[in-house]
Amino acid sequence: MREGIQIICQTYDQRLTVYGDFLRRHLFFYGENHMAKERKIGFIGAGNMASALIKGIIKSNRYIPEQILASDIRPKAIKNLQKAFGITPLSNRELVSESNTIVIAVKPQNITDLLNEIKDNVHDKHLIISIAAGIPLAKISSILGKNVPMIRVMPNTPALVQKGMSALAKGKAATDEDMAEAISIFMAVGETVEVEEKMMDAITAVSGSGPGYVFKMMECMVDAAEAIGLDSKKATKLVVQTFLGASCLAKESEHSLSRLREMVTSPGGTTASGLAVFNEGLCEMTNRAIKAAYQRSIELGKNT
Repeated sequence: MREGIQIICQTYDQRLTVYGDFLRRHLFFYGENHMAKERKIGFIGAGNMASALIKGIIKSNRYIPEQILASDIRPKAIKNLQKAFGITPLSNRELVSESNTIVIAVKPQNITDLLNEIKDNVHDKHLIISIAAGIPLAKISSILGKNVPMIRVMPNTPALVQKGMSALAKGKAATDEDMAEAISIFMAVGETVEVEEKMMDAITAVSGSGPGYVFKMMECMVDAAEAIGLDSKKATKLVVQTFLGASCLAKESEHSLSRLREMVTSPGGTTASGLAVFNEGLCEMTNRAIKAAYQRSIELGKNT
């Protein structure tokens, strides 16, 4: 399945070409009629993630602006999307009535009111993709009162620069073709993995919250660099590029993460001295952090 897939560090346009070949060979072929104007996608919620997805599917030629609809309770947010991408603004109900695929990108606390508003316009030919954190597909189905094809997705914020990691879980009524449609959308903003829905809390704790952990570690390294004499600008550049380069190396290399660490760690050297401090509790702290995020994700799912 990975034959021909290139490294994440390559240019975005090159990666899109490879992903397009991947989809055509391994998922399904859309053909010339795929871009027919009667097929439309609607985004309910016009926040950062919706904006990133719209940018990605346009740049990848997955959809053209005339096929993209959006709604939001904030007029300014919709106006910004319309200005940036040429999409069509509609009310929630109008959007549902005119869309084939509906991406629900609202805050979890608002999803019940939204679903009650649109349920009379939803039918079993729709594909509903939810990126509302912590909301099980069973809850969406229960409120809608219909057996509609649904995909639940947990993306992460690097999708804003087309370097995201999205996990997708298929609902009971969704077909392989529905999943392929959802994958093609999220591949436009990064990489994807298909999982069972029961793993979504774990996914949230690792890749969903993961960028926050990385940024915190980067902050700590910048602070430490400043403490030994580097100015803030240079320290930030050094740290950011080090994380980027290490990630690309890990992605491209045939070696395990442990082996890559060993390769940069000379006995009695500077890296060994630094790692000795990390070994006093970094792994335990990371384990506790991910478990805390995991438990919180479970709690939020029960309380929404």
